[in-house]
Amino acid sequence: MDSTLANGKPESRSAIRHFLRLDDFSAAEINYVLNRARFLKQKFKNYEPHMPLHDRTLAMIFEKASTRTRVSFEAGMYQMGGVVINLTSNDSQLGRAEPIEDTARVISRMVDIVMIRTFEQTRLEKFAEHSRVPVINGLTNEFHPCQILADLLTFIEHKGDIKGKTITWIGDENNMSYTWLQAARLLDFKLNVSAPQGYQLQSDRISAAERAHLEEFDDPIAACKEADMITTDVWTSMGFEEENVKRKAAFKDWQVDQRLMQAAKPDALFMHCLPAHRGEEVTAEVIDGPQSVVWDEAENRLHAQKALMEFLLVGECK
Repeated sequence: MDSTLANGKPESRSAIRHFLRLDDFSAAEINYVLNRARFLKQKFKNYEPHMPLHDRTLAMIFEKASTRTRVSFEAGMYQMGGVVINLTSNDSQLGRAEPIEDTARVISRMVDIVMIRTFEQTRLEKFAEHSRVPVINGLTNEFHPCQILADLLTFIEHKGDIKGKTITWIGDENNMSYTWLQAARLLDFKLNVSAPQGYQLQSDRISAAERAHLEEFDDPIAACKEADMITTDVWTSMGFEEENVKRKAAFKDWQVDQRLMQAAKPDALFMHCLPAHRGEEVTAEVIDGPQSVVWDEAENRLHAQKALMEFLLVGECK
């Protein structure tokens, strides 16, 4: 008996594409998704219906709390004509210690695409390995590729091609910083990174190809010099709450304020993946100021992810 997918089509495991890391896609594929996102965004703004996923179902699995990820994926799927099932650890067998492989085998027989927001990247990879349908990384401890897609889209809208530009990351080594590093390699721009001692990027997580696009700085002001964009994140990410006091002390000189923005190019952008803590990693003057594009960035999660889901389920559209 032939194995079939949830939509009744014959299963072809070799044809399944996942988006677990940004570099699961080639530079050409990322650029396609970004260009498509701009096209879909314009349709959205013009109130033009676009429903290529009218017969498709998205399952969203949340093992970590979310606002932007849930709203953007759910709204995006509905806008493209699909339906959404939302699952959390509290209301599924995942919270009762069902092996994630079994969850993947079952859910992927019933839906067309899965988005997971979870802890370790290995947990996501294990799900994808046993899934019959595309799996998207909605965030893991190691990577946050959907956020970087939105950030790249926002940069292109405001500044044009990112190739050859300089992006500055102010903050610790986290899922955002490592995904920015993948983007730098794929799209050929420079990434400056500055963090306090003990919070820098881990050398064993950086490939030689990525290293060629990276420069690390002890001084955050030096890292911002002539940057086209400065971006940061909260000092204490989910899972590190017990380190909050220690991290506030360590990062006090790494706040993105006017002195850092003034070191960058006069028209440099400021981004933050949100939620933000004004007065900690960024001042209100910066995040609410004229160089900040954080609200465009947040909205672009919707458009970038719509293009991503369309690409994974339909392929390239002419």
